[in-house]
Amino acid sequence: MMYRNFKTQAELDAQYNPIELGLDVPAYEKYYGINSDMVRQELPCQLNVPFGPTLAEHLDVFPAAQPDAPILVYIHGGYWFLGSSKDSSFVAKGLVEANVTVVVINYALCPKVTIDEIVRQSRSAIAWTYRHAESFGGNPHRIHVCGHSAGGHLTAMVMATDWENDYGLPNNIIKGGCVISGVFDLMPLPYTWLMPKIQLSWDQVLRNSPIYHIPEKAGSLIVAYGTEESSEFQRQSQEFFTAWKAKGLVGEYLPQLGKNHFTALDGFLDTDSPLCTAILRQIG
Repeated sequence: MMYRNFKTQAELDAQYNPIELGLDVPAYEKYYGINSDMVRQELPCQLNVPFGPTLAEHLDVFPAAQPDAPILVYIHGGYWFLGSSKDSSFVAKGLVEANVTVVVINYALCPKVTIDEIVRQSRSAIAWTYRHAESFGGNPHRIHVCGHSAGGHLTAMVMATDWENDYGLPNNIIKGGCVISGVFDLMPLPYTWLMPKIQLSWDQVLRNSPIYHIPEKAGSLIVAYGTEESSEFQRQSQEFFTAWKAKGLVGEYLPQLGKNHFTALDGFLDTDSPLCTAILRQIG
């Protein structure tokens, strides 16, 4: 066996490759791209704000109308080798309408950098947001984090950060998180089509699999996925949620009926959607 009950790469690719799953990836990219363009035109925003020393380390801020607003930091997906912050501006639509400031972060991509470095950049963006929140009207004591797919993985990793010892910040700076269709156990990925693109070593797999690094203390976590996703993506979320709860941590399970890996995100466009409603309830 390669991994669990999978004997061949083809079997694993059928679980982890959206094209093999029959999804029209370009159509979804176009849909969210159009909506992201519209959101940047309609909402006040500060674009390409640097948070680190490299050109890829920048973020986009969509401030709420009212001051001292809670903040949601969003981390985009793309299997760590695709996408940018500009592809995900659409996530600000429903949340800004509900008086939540949204920060969408950008990061360097594999194989130019490793997943280790992407995790570091994501953590750096959270630290920057905490330190600079008041400059864009946000409340540094009400930071939440959310991400989809690879961004779900990165969200889980930043929630496991030792903020006090590594950054000199309070360990509770993240008050809650939402992981959407994430990958929490990287063990199967070296056997898949992704390997040439993300070039994982086994020590990186162990170091960057959130299911092996669930913190002793953390804010509440929403684990969401689409019920039309592959069985492996569903299992990844289900087992991560179980492990999270086994630590005695607060969590909410949010299967989204009839959603696939990409439509699991369209709730961000509607403040009253189950996804936005759950996030807003968590933010309080």
